[in-house]
Amino acid sequence: MSDDKRRGLPEGLRPETLAVRTALAPSQHGENSEALFLTTAYVQPDAETSARKFSNAEDFTYTRTSNPTVRSLEARLAAMEGTEGAIATSTGMSAILLLAMGALKAGDHVVCSRSVFGSTINLFAKEFGKFGVETTFVSQTDLAEWQAAIRPTTRLFFAETPTNPLTEVCDIRALAGMAHAAGAILAVDNTYSTPALQRPAEMGADIVMHSATKYMDGQGRVMAGALCGPNRLIRDVFGPILRTVGMTLSPFNAWVVLKGLETLSLRMKAQSEQALAVARWLEAQPEVDRVYYPSLASHPQHDLAMRQQNGQGGAVLSFDLRADSPEAARAAAFHVIDSTRVLSIATNLGDTKSIITHPATTSHGRLTEAQRQAAGVGQGLIRLSVGLEHVDDICDDLLRGLSTLKTR
Repeated sequence: MSDDKRRGLPEGLRPETLAVRTALAPSQHGENSEALFLTTAYVQPDAETSARKFSNAEDFTYTRTSNPTVRSLEARLAAMEGTEGAIATSTGMSAILLLAMGALKAGDHVVCSRSVFGSTINLFAKEFGKFGVETTFVSQTDLAEWQAAIRPTTRLFFAETPTNPLTEVCDIRALAGMAHAAGAILAVDNTYSTPALQRPAEMGADIVMHSATKYMDGQGRVMAGALCGPNRLIRDVFGPILRTVGMTLSPFNAWVVLKGLETLSLRMKAQSEQALAVARWLEAQPEVDRVYYPSLASHPQHDLAMRQQNGQGGAVLSFDLRADSPEAARAAAFHVIDSTRVLSIATNLGDTKSIITHPATTSHGRLTEAQRQAAGVGQGLIRLSVGLEHVDDICDDLLRGLSTLKTR
């Protein structure tokens, strides 16, 4: 066993160190890189031991219920977010499903930002409604709307900060106080910022949700999700549901994300710096009507974002093109996107490769036009997930389309 594992990690380590060092103890071989346990079952020495382990959810018996590689990832995530526990799931959306299955029942009510990811809106508005759960969608930034939406049956506040794709920022501390006063819990989607920039639990959030598919993996390789929070919810409420329902994260995907976390802080810092440079450049382009990025002084929640996000804006920005009509705006957005030769035209984000997309027809394409308008997603909006290419090459690629808009 390596010295650092045998002695145990000291208290007070910084997130960057926890992202590299937190895991289960190595095997008898003393591997320095966490092992990948590709097994569905675990052989027991006898029937009595098997019976005892199956009655204890913490023991390894079957990978749908527990796996050493997945457990290492969960321990690392909890350490980085500063929570008692974490539970890994197959995708970010399955993490929200698990949250709802554990926190809600028929007749309960949810207050949710209307600016969240399109699939999150559909999950709350359509799917949960089938089972008697009602959701009220409110402004991301207007605390009075959140307060006015509360009912005696409100059990969950759900916010994403910054939001996808307009990077709106909510006041986590204020929402936590409001939710707790109403007898509800606050869940915060921290996918955009990750614990490298923002730790919502320190600001009062009860549950921190992640699509680990994004920055935690960091290279667009696997799907994964997670919930982080107190053991009274993670272990005692969500754990039994996951073991029964089976939205389990595969060991291989867990191992990929585990390795991705080791460079998360470095990547987030570098990509945030790149995104700020691109955002400033876009603000100077005559074809661009508005840029949405928290580090810009022009962002409505700039000061709040800098306080909550460790002084950094993250690596995602969006921008609106100037146009006289929705049809012209869509045509212009398609032209800019189609003119790129370096950026990837895709719907993911959080990759080391920069990704460009048209939210109105992709991430928010399944919403009604009214829902898109309420979320502020117009036809001329382009979202850019800034990667690690040279910043001048990113800007030059955008300029191919921007500079030829009037000559088409």
